[in-house]
Amino acid sequence: MFSKFDRKHYFYPDLPMGYQITQYDEPIILGGYINIKVDGKIKKIGITRAHLESDAGKSLHPTGQNHSLIDYNRAGVPLLEIVSEPDLSSALEARLYVTELYLAMKLAGVSEANLFYGNMRFDCNVSLSKTDQLGVRTETKNLNSFKSVEKAINVEIMRQISILEKGGKIIQETRGWNEDKQRGFTQRIKENADDYRYMPDPDLPPIKLEDSWLDEIQGSMPFLADDWRKKLISLALTDDEINLLLKAEADFGGILDIVNDSIDQLKKARIFANWLINFEIPFLQNLEDKNHYTYLTSQQRQQIYDKVYFYKDKNLINSTKLALLFNDLLARPSLVNDLDNYLKTKDYLQDSNQDNLIKIVNQIITENHKAVNDVLNGETKVVGFLVGQVMKLSKGQANPQIAQQLIMDEINKLKVE
Repeated sequence: MFSKFDRKHYFYPDLPMGYQITQYDEPIILGGYINIKVDGKIKKIGITRAHLESDAGKSLHPTGQNHSLIDYNRAGVPLLEIVSEPDLSSALEARLYVTELYLAMKLAGVSEANLFYGNMRFDCNVSLSKTDQLGVRTETKNLNSFKSVEKAINVEIMRQISILEKGGKIIQETRGWNEDKQRGFTQRIKENADDYRYMPDPDLPPIKLEDSWLDEIQGSMPFLADDWRKKLISLALTDDEINLLLKAEADFGGILDIVNDSIDQLKKARIFANWLINFEIPFLQNLEDKNHYTYLTSQQRQQIYDKVYFYKDKNLINSTKLALLFNDLLARPSLVNDLDNYLKTKDYLQDSNQDNLIKIVNQIITENHKAVNDVLNGETKVVGFLVGQVMKLSKGQANPQIAQQLIMDEINKLKVE
């Protein structure tokens, strides 16, 4: 495989050299695609190319000021630009596409892809046409969130519609996006390829990549989004749940190892997936200091989940206390080594001792004659009220299933009497 670098000439304040190192006719990658799911159907979005180039500076436009500033900190820093085919038909599709692209970059380890810090940014081209021939396009640059992509495209579509309906013409231009005002603005008139006066870069030699090396890279690729979806679909998860797990895997890394390790035991894998969705992912998302948190290893996560699963499976802990326990263990994983004593100290375990519970049950039956009579008359829904009273008196420690059975046993004795 052959690739080379070129110089792209243009004059703008964010480009102090007057040219940009890039790749024109021999990029590092040609072709490819990303799948998105629209209205329950898979749509393939083509990738035209991916090429390496040097970044420009960052233009800053202070609100209420009549001047702009240039931040040159990232000028000259290498970046990978991915160009898609004109296969996107709406702002929603564009948002789905950049989300999938983000997952691909994160899961493949290409980049941190931190949108806040500008590790990954999006340039969106919009053109309108009533025929198969594409209309004049505008390019809105440097969008740094999925929401901004969708909003900026919708705003630009409406702007172009307004111009065309009034008989005007769309000007090919580069536009910026004001997040505070939720509107775009003109940056510069967009040049064509000929205006850039491309030439081979005389300082950088061409690159030849051996096929054997490319095969080695291909063989070492980690699971990407589509690979994970094929595994997770067997757990009967919704699309939203799968997307939440994939986003967490991309953000935190290794979070799905425990699901993958148990994927052949569907019941267990689904329990792990649900616990990730309901407990660990919300915990991680709410961390104030993500940089200094020590994320669980796969072994720690397996140890915690297996231990807690034992208590849950034996019906020794209720859902409310389970959530509290998981937060405790996620904050201090070492607690799992002495979990029995910790649970007793925190009063997390349900009381399943019938000798203890029968005293509480008899007290509730004595204090709630009307409810007991309702049950005797066939109003079985009232049993839930009596169980609730048992839970209240026991301060949430009673095993509700055993409490319900004891209540019915005692009420049935009253029938006989």
